[in-house]
Amino acid sequence: MKTFKLHLVRHGLTQGNLDGLYLGSGTDLPLCPQGREQLEQLAARFAYPQPGTVFTSPLARAAQTAELLFPAAQHRLEIQQLREAGFGVFEGRRVEDLVKDADFARWMDPAAGFTPQGAEPTPQFHSRCAETLMKLFEYMMKAGVPEAACVTHGGVIMSMLAQKALPLRRPEDWMADPGCGYTVQTDPALWMRDGLVEAVQVLPLGYLDEP
Repeated sequence: MKTFKLHLVRHGLTQGNLDGLYLGSGTDLPLCPQGREQLEQLAARFAYPQPGTVFTSPLARAAQTAELLFPAAQHRLEIQQLREAGFGVFEGRRVEDLVKDADFARWMDPAAGFTPQGAEPTPQFHSRCAETLMKLFEYMMKAGVPEAACVTHGGVIMSMLAQKALPLRRPEDWMADPGCGYTVQTDPALWMRDGLVEAVQVLPLGYLDEP
């Protein structure tokens, strides 16, 4: 049975990341010079698969990462559902301040059921991520695309894989460095019967072999 592969990659650094800001879909920053340099170094030292199709989040930091890491892709598809979660009133604040905020602690507690003003409800975010991963594979199967890349956000990748990937792991165990990620694969039977994918390697190739 035919196997379909998707390379999930986290975008590169922005100045907001360097400044310790909490940035979601409400902030559309480009890559910063350090972020671009880091991606260029990764691409020079390690190997990224080069499929002809690349899906990206609509945010600039993801689209620019895709351009740097997958320059030969003939088809670039911007997918709104690949955006990061919306953080509402917490958007753009310093993480060092947020960890002292009682409402932020409530939001981080899965059992609290709390949604800050203007934010995307956490259950809605997780549902969106799981559904989007399955729809990307559905598109690939219907369009006859055996391999594609997807440049999105760290939180999106963690949510997708914690829900849909084998081996089963906690979200934090699927954390990826900027410019890094995972290759996942599935076949029509696994996708239709179980709604699952298999994580088969870390990206870029050889990244974990470095001392």
